[in-house]
Amino acid sequence: MKIYGISGLGADKRVFKFLKLDSELIPIDWIKPLKNESISNYSKRLSAKIDQNEKVCLIGVSFGGLVTTEISKLINPALTILISSAETKKELPFIYGVFGKTNLVKLFPTTLFDPPRWIANFLFGTEQTELLNAILKDTDLKFAKWAVHALISWKNEESLKNVIKIHGTKDKLIPLKSTKNIKLIKDGEHFMIVDKAQEISTIINAEIRKRDSSTAKKGSF
Repeated sequence: MKIYGISGLGADKRVFKFLKLDSELIPIDWIKPLKNESISNYSKRLSAKIDQNEKVCLIGVSFGGLVTTEISKLINPALTILISSAETKKELPFIYGVFGKTNLVKLFPTTLFDPPRWIANFLFGTEQTELLNAILKDTDLKFAKWAVHALISWKNEESLKNVIKIHGTKDKLIPLKSTKNIKLIKDGEHFMIVDKAQEISTIINAEIRKRDSSTAKKGSF
């Protein structure tokens, strides 16, 4: 099974390097959003990077999980894994939706989307502060502004097929709401794809093996 990974807001493929997976993970680089582009249209354009001629697993982290959800609705992968993310708008904090209706984010200067490091380190709850700070330093602030607006304005209410959600019990940015299809990581915070990489890798490998085994049984006589 081919695995594609979509990283989170203010992050890049460096967050995947701590995972120890049995199959190769192919990170998908962000593309530049169009002016006032919706997350659904953006996801449709990004999905062109995925080879749909093979069996596919999609992994989305944080904001990347929202994009992964939108792509999954289009291409119906064999497995979708959302890490520190949400499957529907109801799984996001209520205040995000309230703030999204105001459209105030569009009025904010882009410099506001480069948070003080002590605030970012607290919200992400990571032990790998040097890595997080390096990623934030390299973040395209125009993209960050678009992504924040896309996140708080997200309207998806459609549940996915073949989805597994891996969530930390101490996530501050997207606190746990749903208990459906959830694999909990004790004391995991928002940057747990790095800090709890071994536990997450074990879950991902097991879920992919299940799908591969199921396919093999169906193909046998």
